[in-house]
Amino acid sequence: MKIIKYPNEQELAYEIIKHFVLTWDPDFTKVTSEERKQIEEAEKSGFISDEDIDWDNLERYAE
Repeated sequence: MKIIKYPNEQELAYEIIKHFVLTWDPDFTKVTSEERKQIEEAEKSGFISDEDIDWDNLERYAE
């Protein structure tokens, strides 16, 4: 049995809940063909990934 240490209780709770959800519904993280189409359309229409946003300096994006 592998023992994993988590930095805090929130991280542990998140991982436990994620485990239960994926055990209950293994397709939970999969998208339907309609959802895939919507995602692709959003990405082509000026969609900005959250990874591309500098969350610590949001004032840079203000108009």
